[in-house]
Amino acid sequence: MIENKKKPNPIDIHVGSRIRLRRTMLGMSQEKLGESLGITFQQIQKYEKGTNRVGASRLQNISSILNVPVSFFFEDAPGEHSGSISGMAEASSSNYVVDFLSSSEGLQLNRAFVKISDPKVRRKVVELVKALAAEADSD
Repeated sequence: MIENKKKPNPIDIHVGSRIRLRRTMLGMSQEKLGESLGITFQQIQKYEKGTNRVGASRLQNISSILNVPVSFFFEDAPGEHSGSISGMAEASSSNYVVDFLSSSEGLQLNRAFVKISDPKVRRKVVELVKALAAEADSD
């Protein structure tokens, strides 16, 4: 019973999921990100699954291409808020955001919303969504 397959490190999985999240938020394909880095889309897939660990210099390049600080990839990483009750609440709320942005509807809504430049219109959209949610709760 020799186990040759190592499970990916939870941090590597988290960093990979954050790469995927940001890439999809930008509407960028794995192929395009890979081309920008001089690697294959299969390598991007392995990074995003956490199968392969992203090196420091490569992560710096990815952060530059995806226009986020390197720290973005470690936000809410496992063990970051060990033992903190508020940290656990923050992690679960950010998981909700990641789940939302990973859905087709959430991604479409986010992309459309960020194109609205008028703050008053943005507030009205938020009010509309809250009203619709309250209506759905009362049904």
